Amino acid sequence: MTYVELIVVLSIFSVMTSVILFNYNAFQAKVDIKVLANDIAIKIVEAQKSALSGKLSLRTHGAISDWKPSYGVYFDLSTSDSKKKFVYFTDSNQDKDYAPSCPGVDNTEDECIDEITITKNNFISDFTVFYENDSSAVSLNNDLTITFTRPDSGVIIKSTMPFVFTVSYVQITISSVSGITAKIKIYPSGRIQIN
Repeated sequence: MTYVELIVVLSIFSVMTSVILFNYNAFQAKVDIKVLANDIAIKIVEAQKSALSGKLSLRTHGAISDWKPSYGVYFDLSTSDSKKKFVYFTDSNQDKDYAPSCPGVDNTEDECIDEITITKNNFISDFTVFYENDSSAVSLNNDLTITFTRPDSGVIIKSTMPFVFTVSYVQITISSVSGITAKIKIYPSGRIQIN
């Protein structure tokens, strides 16, 4: 082996290494967004399973005599801090909505089970509602509540902004500071899809 061949091999190796290192941050950002999308979808599925299985919450057991297991996930876009968290809750007053009360865990009126903080400079950027009879999409700029109540496996979707038509699906968009996004679609039937 000559010195020229050795220099050529080392230069090829160094070019390949620099390309890989240059693209590593973008790759890591994509992985982080996909993991966050999966974590949010898993929390929504957990709410659905808890409601359907009849799981009783310590916060609601005995509070309402005819209480049906009801769980959900609440999102808020009103502030930059609220875009970096979401809440897994039990619907103790059966209004199909979240009564903000985290982090108190000793109060029986408290609906919050877990407040999940989003890390790595990722955030929830948008909620979009797609209607069945309308080709346009409406962006929700405030909040979104997704609730499941036994025995129905379908989802109850609520927002402080009223829905005008029958909802086809709701899309949650999560983003990173580098502009990478992932979308979670929630259908009224209870189906959840990650794009």
